Amino acid sequence: MKTMRYTKRHILAVLGLVLGAVFALSASAQEVLPRPEAPFKGKIGRTTKEATPDFPKEVQAPKGAPNILLVLTDDVGFGATSPFGGPIPTPTFERLAKEGLRYTQFHTTALCSPTRAALLSGRNHHSAATGVIMELGTGFPGYNSLMPKSAGTFAEILKQNGYSTSWYGKNHNVPDWQTSQAGPFDLWPTGLGFEYFYGFIGGDTSQWNPALFENTKPIEPPHDVKDYFFDTDMADHTIAWIRMQHAVAPGKPFLAYYAPGTAHAPHHAPKEWIAKFKGKFDQGWDKVREETFARQKRMGIIPANAKLTERSPGIPAWDSLNADQKKVYARMMEVYAAALAHCDYQMGRILDAIAEQGELDNTLVIYIQGDNGASAEGTAQGLLNEMTFFNAIPEDFKEVLRRMDELGGPKTFNHYPIGWAHAMDTPFQWAKQIASHWGGTRNGLVISWPARSKDRGGIRTQFHHVIDIMPTILEAAGVSAPSSINGVAQKSIEGVSMVYTFDDAKAPSKRTTQYFEMLGNRGIYHDGWVAATTPPIAPWVSIAKPIDINDYRWELYNVREDFSQAVNLADKEPQKLRELQELFWTEAAKYNVLPIDNSRVERFDVSLRPSLTRGREEFTYYPGLVRIPEGAAPDTKNKSYQIKAEVEIPKSGAEGMLLTHGGRFSGYGLYLLQGKPVFHYNLAGVARYTIAGKDKLTPGKHTILFDFKYDGGGLGKGGNGTLLVDGKAVATGRIERTLPFRLSLDETLDCGEDTGTPVSEDYRTPFKFTGKLEKVTIDLK
Repeated sequence: MKTMRYTKRHILAVLGLVLGAVFALSASAQEVLPRPEAPFKGKIGRTTKEATPDFPKEVQAPKGAPNILLVLTDDVGFGATSPFGGPIPTPTFERLAKEGLRYTQFHTTALCSPTRAALLSGRNHHSAATGVIMELGTGFPGYNSLMPKSAGTFAEILKQNGYSTSWYGKNHNVPDWQTSQAGPFDLWPTGLGFEYFYGFIGGDTSQWNPALFENTKPIEPPHDVKDYFFDTDMADHTIAWIRMQHAVAPGKPFLAYYAPGTAHAPHHAPKEWIAKFKGKFDQGWDKVREETFARQKRMGIIPANAKLTERSPGIPAWDSLNADQKKVYARMMEVYAAALAHCDYQMGRILDAIAEQGELDNTLVIYIQGDNGASAEGTAQGLLNEMTFFNAIPEDFKEVLRRMDELGGPKTFNHYPIGWAHAMDTPFQWAKQIASHWGGTRNGLVISWPARSKDRGGIRTQFHHVIDIMPTILEAAGVSAPSSINGVAQKSIEGVSMVYTFDDAKAPSKRTTQYFEMLGNRGIYHDGWVAATTPPIAPWVSIAKPIDINDYRWELYNVREDFSQAVNLADKEPQKLRELQELFWTEAAKYNVLPIDNSRVERFDVSLRPSLTRGREEFTYYPGLVRIPEGAAPDTKNKSYQIKAEVEIPKSGAEGMLLTHGGRFSGYGLYLLQGKPVFHYNLAGVARYTIAGKDKLTPGKHTILFDFKYDGGGLGKGGNGTLLVDGKAVATGRIERTLPFRLSLDETLDCGEDTGTPVSEDYRTPFKFTGKLEKVTIDLK
């Protein structure tokens, strides 16, 4: 059945509800944070002998309040890990499942930033202005990426109720234009209630060369440490912080939010971990899916009558592949499994550290396995470099085959094929991005709190959503939701606590309705029924012909009887479908879902959002100005530009980076190599263009200019480049194709050196310029 068109009538019908609810106070809200200053209770006299001192009483957490360890992995499907019947052994996750509870009907939003905003705030992702990832934000209330102060975080509440708070790993919740050293920093972790942050800002980063921040300061990983790996480093920092809290303030509970970038692309893992999985996936994704499905039934994870859904359209059968494809794709899955298993091991180290301090019994561990379903953004053949997907640049399979042994290492930004994503989402249809189906939103959840929950190893089937985690944490901590935080009246918390499920496996679910929407894909759950749009655009398609939102078809499922959304009842139950469609539009108006936008990579365009660079055509940088993110850097894409460096060469000669943006996986650089000027353009590793002078620069002052004249005629076109020294052309060349949408996901603009990875393999980072660099200017044409 086709979609029902929404009209002004639908929106006006709920307008009163919207206006009344937006800033309504939750029923439990009784406090204002920070609390008013207490009056002085001592005595003031002329002298101290005549006076009685009295210190203000510091805030203390409620008696017996638990420590809280909140874990959120990345891009892991429901059927990936061993506690939920999957093929990847995750002993830490299993350990917690045996000590606690597994939730088999827990949901996320289908995409990264939205899930994380909902988790932090306890409000739906559109209510938290995060209807999509930060890099795609648009100027509408549900999508502007500016999480409102009226949606305060659980960390801010706990901090003002006597907790120590920290965040490790991924933070994909800073607006794209606010990620630079210029701030503002109120939407960084330290502005959201976390007293300490150690991690990265953005969607993903390399495990070998991460773009790290400590609080708001960019820092570089120790490049000289052999076998450095971020997941290990992140766990080390978490353990050190927890030990410090216990040593200094043993009576003060802590909140540690642990959010590894694993298993989002790039799928990185140490070689010895990859070797553990050799041959484990040679049977292919279809067989692995069947094996997982059988285990899930044996373990009671899914009902006995559950059906295994068919492959989503566009996913090839394993048996249709040739021998080379099977070899490469099996290897890609081995790497993914190694990455996730290695990550799980690090979390085990953290649990051991808490146990060593005697604190594990009263530590509430909430372990969410994935912020959405498994990712199908790796295309049908997988990827050496994820940047090709985000710029719609195809990779040559022969090159992928040739470099197969590099997968998981520092020279790849790899991603597995769509068939493995489907297998990791067993038994459901679809994958990440597809909010209409459980393959995009159903994630494994384990909650362990030995001091409180006595049903060890239990399974819970109540329907819940990521917005329910915040009220669960607050109830467990004995803290009420405040009516005001830092002077801002708070929106109602839209989640419901899950604590009622701890002791009662059969308790009716307190969540009876939940909408879903992502990139135009829509769903609505209500009292055991789900209406869902049929995805017209697969998540592995980066650019597609526009489809009218009103032309989507709808499906209908009775999920009380049909656990996996396998039997579409739309034709048999048209009235039920219409009821749920009406309900979706009501919820959409209520929670800022409108207007619905199904565009994708087009929204990567930084000009769509507020900008520190808009209206500027000339930019000046000096040596040492590094780690400037793309959202705050000159946008050289799809236009002509000039880069001019003023240098002084010593008698001994000089080399090094003058200006670069990006790194090993895409970007450009202007530098001197063995004294000769070079401009290098890296088209996501698929093609590389080098324009270089033949002669070394003589000692003295020089002006080096790279002039690029864009062909025009659309996005990602080519152009001609000319390299000049002191006004004289020393080299010319053709750049046949350029990056249309994004230069980098995690690397930055650097002046006078190169942080992260090299844009060309001709040098090693940091490649600091050894002469004197006065300044570099960029002129956009």
